[in-house]
Amino acid sequence: MPQQEAVAQAKAEEWKQSYRPELVKHFIKHKWLYIFLIPGCVYLLVFKYIPMFGIIIAFKDFSLVKGILASPWIGFENFQYLFQSADFFKILRNSIVLSFYHLLFGFPAPIILALMLNEVRNVVFKRISQTVLYLPHFISWVVLSGMIINFLSPSSGPINHILKDMGFEPISFLLKPEYFRTILVSAEIWKGAGWGTIIYLAAMTGIDPSLYESAKLDGASRIQQILYITIPSIAPTITVLLVLQMGHILDNGFEQVFLLYNPATYDVADVFETYTYRIGLIDGRMSFAAAVGVFKAVVGLAMVLTANRVARIFGNQLW
Repeated sequence: MPQQEAVAQAKAEEWKQSYRPELVKHFIKHKWLYIFLIPGCVYLLVFKYIPMFGIIIAFKDFSLVKGILASPWIGFENFQYLFQSADFFKILRNSIVLSFYHLLFGFPAPIILALMLNEVRNVVFKRISQTVLYLPHFISWVVLSGMIINFLSPSSGPINHILKDMGFEPISFLLKPEYFRTILVSAEIWKGAGWGTIIYLAAMTGIDPSLYESAKLDGASRIQQILYITIPSIAPTITVLLVLQMGHILDNGFEQVFLLYNPATYDVADVFETYTYRIGLIDGRMSFAAAVGVFKAVVGLAMVLTANRVARIFGNQLW
């Protein structure tokens, strides 16, 4: 045994001596890449990893006076109250339905836009189109919500003006539960689809042009080139983004819902973010709000693992 340990130690030292210079050369060669990586790592450490310490609030009867450590442990009482709450299944249903709509209609939108932009041959028109599509991303939800409210106003909105001119009665769209999800998902697609095309356009630049040239020689049309070259080539990128999107299945955003919903649409609009806001900040039940956050995180992790498992069947898993 001592002889085997000595041999293993000798091999480890040999590996260090041979590998260390290569590692140092690698860091020196790519030093600026690692320097640029520092702000992102600091951000993740400060705003993502350090706050994980606060997860224990979900298992305590948290008091601002006593602090996190001194607050008494209550185990899973917050989670029991959450699952037994009359609002839980309504909020879970609303969150899943909104996420499903966004996944069904919102996820393909930037892919379709990227495919369309990739087929544009006029460089000037292509750049102008890209700029116009990116602009909504930089509009805050506060401004965008005001635009939507004014646009759909029953008294001064252009939509209702058109309806009046056609002989119909004006509709209070934002007070109708049946319209809320359509309005919200449409606004999110309009705001984020253009920005989402950046990743797919970047992926398309890595496609070998000779593939398109060979397809042209074989008589393939533009549609066939998209179906059999472009889409398969960006399939790994689509898979990665889809798996990451599944991790946010219960995240619908706070601002957009909070700014557009009202008591008339609570039954279809109330999601975990707004529920946590009311319970955690307005009612001061921070432990319960933290329990809701932990529940969302666990569901998100489960969905990511499941989506990656399914993607592995098609050979495009994330890890």
